Amino acid sequence: MTKKGSSNATIKYTILYSNTIWDGNGGTSDHSAATYTGYASVVWKVVEQEYGKTLGLLKVIDLSSNNLSGEIPGELTSLVELITLNLSRNLLSGINPKEVGQLRAPESLDLSTNRLSGEIPLSLADCSFLSCLNLSNNNLSGKIPLSTQLQSFLVESYMGNVGLCGLPLNAICPEDEKQQDGGVEHSNLDDEKLYKGSRFYVSLIIGFTLGFWGLCWTLLFNWPGKPASFRFFDNMVDWLSLAMALIAAKVKRRLTS
Repeated sequence: MTKKGSSNATIKYTILYSNTIWDGNGGTSDHSAATYTGYASVVWKVVEQEYGKTLGLLKVIDLSSNNLSGEIPGELTSLVELITLNLSRNLLSGINPKEVGQLRAPESLDLSTNRLSGEIPLSLADCSFLSCLNLSNNNLSGKIPLSTQLQSFLVESYMGNVGLCGLPLNAICPEDEKQQDGGVEHSNLDDEKLYKGSRFYVSLIIGFTLGFWGLCWTLLFNWPGKPASFRFFDNMVDWLSLAMALIAAKVKRRLTS
């Protein structure tokens, strides 16, 4: 798997056997051969499947459920045709090496249920062929690297890592939380300014209305030229109505913007 090349799709085994038949005059031997096609059951993308005619095309390393310990060897990156790597349910520990993310064409990567720690390597986001990923039940921490690839996997792919945060998990990273708090604080300041401004305009309208009608009431009953005063008040009412409508429209725009 360290070099690209053609492989036979079907793996065949030839078995030679002989039968010896004994009679009264001695024995006679019968030699024959039989060819068998290799079959294997492989867990492929979390589903167990049986491969026969295409077994030779399957480039898989499955070392799951052993007692392997230490770091994942960086030499795995030399396996350019490796499409499935399953190291789950072992005792692998240490920082998840960057080399794992440099595998060129993996379609399935299962490192779940180990003791891997540290951050998820950024290079893992470059595995464009990766369609099945499982990093659950480890000690990984930090923010999941942002990429179309890593955010497309289910939450279950990252569960069981207490220190892990970021999408698709619900756990918010500290740096993202600070940005959200800053946005909320800025929004609260804007709301406070809007509230104070609207309160000023409402008070202005109420005070203006009360003062105007108080003046009208006084002039109406104390002014000698009442007919002329009625025309004056009509004009004044029209002007004040227009002014109040403009103020109300301005307040409405401030409240809705």
